[in-house]
Amino acid sequence: MRPRYSLMLITLASFTFVIPLSARNSHYIDNRAPLVEKPFTELPLGTIEAQGWLREQLQLMADGMTGHLDTLYQKVVGPRNGWLGGDGDGWERGPYWIDGLLPLGYILQDEKLIAKAHQWVEWTLTNQTENGYLGPVPFETEPKRERGLQKTLRRDWWPKMVMLKVLQQYYMATKDDRVIDVLTKYFRYQLKELPKTPLDQWSWWAGRRGGDNLMVVYWLYNITGDAFLLELGELIYRQTYSFTDDFLERKKLMRHRHERGSTYHCVNLAQGLKTPIIYYQAHPEKKYLNAIQYALMDIERFHGQPHGLYGGDEALHGRDLGRGSELCTATEMMFSLEKMLEITGDVTFADRLEGVAYNVLPTQISDDFMTRQYFQQANQVMCTFGDRNFFNDGGDRVVYGLLSGYPCCTCNMHQGWPKFTQHLWMASNDNGLAALVFGPSRVTAQVAQGQTVAIHESTNYPFEETVSFSFSMERSVKFPLHLRIPGWCKNPSVVINGKAFAETPESGSMLKIDRRWEDADQVTLHLPQSIRTKRWHENSVSIYRGPLLYALQIKEEWSENGPVREVRPRSDWNYALLENRLNESDNFHVQVEDVSGYPWNLENAPISISTQAFKHPTWGIYNESAGPIPWSPQPAPRDAQQESV
Repeated sequence: MRPRYSLMLITLASFTFVIPLSARNSHYIDNRAPLVEKPFTELPLGTIEAQGWLREQLQLMADGMTGHLDTLYQKVVGPRNGWLGGDGDGWERGPYWIDGLLPLGYILQDEKLIAKAHQWVEWTLTNQTENGYLGPVPFETEPKRERGLQKTLRRDWWPKMVMLKVLQQYYMATKDDRVIDVLTKYFRYQLKELPKTPLDQWSWWAGRRGGDNLMVVYWLYNITGDAFLLELGELIYRQTYSFTDDFLERKKLMRHRHERGSTYHCVNLAQGLKTPIIYYQAHPEKKYLNAIQYALMDIERFHGQPHGLYGGDEALHGRDLGRGSELCTATEMMFSLEKMLEITGDVTFADRLEGVAYNVLPTQISDDFMTRQYFQQANQVMCTFGDRNFFNDGGDRVVYGLLSGYPCCTCNMHQGWPKFTQHLWMASNDNGLAALVFGPSRVTAQVAQGQTVAIHESTNYPFEETVSFSFSMERSVKFPLHLRIPGWCKNPSVVINGKAFAETPESGSMLKIDRRWEDADQVTLHLPQSIRTKRWHENSVSIYRGPLLYALQIKEEWSENGPVREVRPRSDWNYALLENRLNESDNFHVQVEDVSGYPWNLENAPISISTQAFKHPTWGIYNESAGPIPWSPQPAPRDAQQESV
């Protein structure tokens, strides 16, 4: 018999939601009654310091587009922007940028970045109208069409939701009480105005993204205890698109027709996904957790992509591997997973978060952080101008540029890495600390009865299997340390000060180590990374090791085409793996090197996997993309020669 081969995996993930214990953190902003107790809570901005390759990544942002967008995109986010008091754009793009710039500045302790973000915050805090309205004031006259559009956009509830998140982060960094006063006044304004002008009065975006508004309402309630905020929360949830009902009904996610409105907009889905769990805090009913469980299962089944996201360019389009995935989807999905993890403690959210952060985000942005793709493809073999089979296609959707596609991603991409860094660690509801996702970092926080401890997380994860924690404190203190054990990891182990921890960690769980810690204590978490496969579109197969998805190494030729960068293949890409050897680990040779330089490109990739494959004789370029993938498995051509790839 001729060997059979596969070209590129669906298994449905299992979900185990952790119902929070009856406890609240004593030192940080946590839910107050009647909101449900949650297992973890976000630490103040600046508490977590990025180190190693992660700090280098953040510094690339500061040196690149994130730190200089007001110059690179001056027409929109320059001094004429409405959120700076100007007569220019008063919609989402300025707040989008600051939503990433502000946390980046405080994490890096970069005074220039902080000062740049502070201009936007200061204008917002000092220009609230008497009735509580927040943001650029609508023009009183409309001398031309553009002014008429600006008047509508400036009234829209949606961009204000982004600035609410900015103000929340600013308070988490500075404790500036003006934020509390301004938000309280604005939320009273919303309570009065929303019955007359609901969320979707000016655009459909606010009605789909009301969960972001609701999130900040509950956060402010935890600080002030003002009962009207819970009333406002009910009003906002009623006016927000009912993702809960949709997810429980399980019909809309099965669709991927092209007509607008027949299925979800990709970014609305990423943001709306957290809405049921945000609302669950006020109504701890199991249906809200079930809704998310069903949604994630159905998303993966009907629209899932190997890199951890779903297909949406911009409407959902099924599992076709040549279709697109929007950059805004990646950053918003990461933030939704971060907040859902905080509220439920479910480690599957952390697994998914690392999947998006480590497989999607770095590949969609250039190494120098100066250009980005609007859409990326799972089977992406060339990034060039040209028509593709996208729902929203303008010929420039996959090239690397500043403004190619739509500029929303130019402004919204910046929140990805800073907020990921901000959620590496959280405070636990038993006055301990939790390492929920892994990356080189240092956290300094209060535990137990208020003692300050610092933990240095030394690792090159996700490129290595070991995560080491070093403790620093003035005197010994007893508190629990929570460590996530990824669901993909088999045979994890923990060593404390050179001795094996008595409890055997379980895959897909939170390990709690509750002991008295001493200065200079050491904890080593070993997470073996074995090769595994998964089936996707047309029964194709993808290869994983640890949290990382692996792709064929294709030689690249980069070129400049006006204001954008294009990439073309300079080696063959249409390979298929031997079906009968996919589950044999001996068929894959793993080579691991030290992390040096930017680890996400071909030149510096610290891990490579080699195996045997065949070139597929009929799989070629179609409409500027890798053509439709053939069904797997299928017989190998009689004259096919095995090659090492």
